[in-house]
Order: sequence, then structure tokens, then C-alpha cells
Amino acid sequence: MNAQDIVDQILAERARASACAPADAPEVYAPANIALVKYWGKRDTELNLPVTSSLSVSMGAHGTFAKVTPADSFSVTIDGEVIAPDSTIATRMGAYLDLFKNYGGPFALATRSTVPVGAGLASSASAFASVVAALDAACGWDLNLREHSILARLGSGSASRSVTTGFVEWVAGERSDGMDSHARPLAETWPDFRLGLVKVHDGPKPVGSREAMLRTVETSPLYAAWPEKVAGDLRSVKAAILARDLGALGPVAEANAVAMHFTMHGAVPPVDYWLPASREAMHRVIELRQPGGVPVWFTMDAGPNLKLLFEARSEAVLRETFPKLEVVAPFSNG
Repeated sequence: MNAQDIVDQILAERARASACAPADAPEVYAPANIALVKYWGKRDTELNLPVTSSLSVSMGAHGTFAKVTPADSFSVTIDGEVIAPDSTIATRMGAYLDLFKNYGGPFALATRSTVPVGAGLASSASAFASVVAALDAACGWDLNLREHSILARLGSGSASRSVTTGFVEWVAGERSDGMDSHARPLAETWPDFRLGLVKVHDGPKPVGSREAMLRTVETSPLYAAWPEKVAGDLRSVKAAILARDLGALGPVAEANAVAMHFTMHGAVPPVDYWLPASREAMHRVIELRQPGGVPVWFTMDAGPNLKLLFEARSEAVLRETFPKLEVVAPFSNG
């Protein structure tokens, strides 16, 4: 079964092209997400089926807005700039939207993002999740959360977790068609929980996540231990969230991120996203939480930027240490 089969299976009974993409289709939003237990490795590369489950938290106002409208031919506009049709972004998004050609289109896609593209801040996750939401809004498919997650996953694995807010588990599933591999929101909230974005580099990554992931799985001798580690980390992080225990969550999330990067460092050739500024920021976090210090831990996705994990009471001192810190309150009503 391929990606087109999955789209057809979900949309077969939905409205066809004649009812799709009205000119007044709304702009919709999807948040980026930060994985506390990482997704790294696929059992099916076309369907983006993961080797393990993963767990994330949404990033509030950091994400992507998207809108689709009818057009004579496909086009992409990002943050008001028309993207060259032969660019990597346009080619990837065009191939993805082509999966929906039997249900509307061609589409003119316009997005605007509040996270840098390709810098390890989950821009592709929010992008593909928002595109599916925009298609749904324009075409009236009335997708449920599971269907939205599966369709977003076909564009980017992490996008499966960006279809809702709060703590979200992406269940790996076992089926070969991936219909049991989708997001499942956790009921727990944590009003005092905070994310702090420490950006050390906004530019594109030297190696894309897809290539880095494939290289790691195929060549790193350290990857064999990864699935078992993730299984244990998932249990620990879920228990910590239930108890709202940062002292239990932080060390596990940090160690999980470091382990993922170490598996990449073991690939041939190595994949190393850490810049000198990344390492400096890591050491500052470790120093801050020395006995009697600030309860703060870090996590990192496939990129050089850090995301700090802390509670509201620690925000002031962390802003002193990291003056450009961007703070996200995932469970804020504001």
C-alpha cells in the first residue's frame, strides 16, 4: 500500500473536486511541537511509519498558518514570497498536494510561519499539519483527529503530532498500512509548564532530517539500543506528566535527546547538528541546575537549537541567563 492508497481510503466517501477549495476558504493554524521522547527511525519510508512511538508538547503560537485556494496550476507562497517551483520546498509540497488531486485542485498554497524553516524547530511538522487542516476547511471533508493525523504524517512524520495541542503521543502502530499509527492527545495539562527556545542558528540544517534519520538507522551501530530506550522513556515521561513532576520528566527528556544525537554521531558519515554555541548553551543549563540551583533541563530536535524545560517560577532567572529566550506556555489560555 502506498501514500495514494491511504489518501483514497480516507477520502473515498468525501466530496469530490466540484465541492472543493472555495475562494473564501479560511486560513487555519497548526502548532509546531517539541518531542520530549523522540521519533527517530522509520519502518516504512513512504508512509512515514515510525520504529517507535513518541511524545511531544505543542508550542502555542509557534507554528504555521495555511490557506488553499483554486488555481490553474500549483503554486506556493511562504510569508508573502512566491517560491520557485523547482525549489526543494515547492517540489516536496507539490508532490504532497498531488496526493489530493482526485479531491480538488490544482491549489494555490499560501503559508506563513512563526518558526524558522529547516532549523530544527519543527517547521515541517506544523506546515504539513496546517496544510491538511486548510484542505479540510476548504473542501469540507470533516476529518476526525485520527484521519487528520494520518494524512499529515504522509507529509512529515512529526506532523502527525501537530494536529492538536498539549501533550501528544504518536502511537507507532503495527499495521503495514499505518492506519493505527497516529496522534493521541493526553488528557493531562500542566499550567506551569514552560518551554524556552534558545536559538543559536536560524539557518537551514546542513543535513535534512530525512537523510539524517535514514543514515543513522542504516549505518550507526548505536541505533540498535534506541527502540528499547524509547519504550522505557515513554513510560517514565507519561508518569512524570501525570504527577506534574519536572524533576522526573526533565532528566529523562534530556537524556533521550542526547541519546538521539549520539546515535547520529555514530552514523557513517557522522551527522552532527551541534554547533559550539549549542554546546555552550548545554553546559550553561547543566551549571544552572547544580544542587540548590534552577530546575531546568534541555531537549533538542534534529538541529542546533535548544528547548529548555522548566516551570513558570524559574522564568525570571532563565531570562537573565539567556536574554533572548523565547518562552512558550503550552497550556496558557492567552
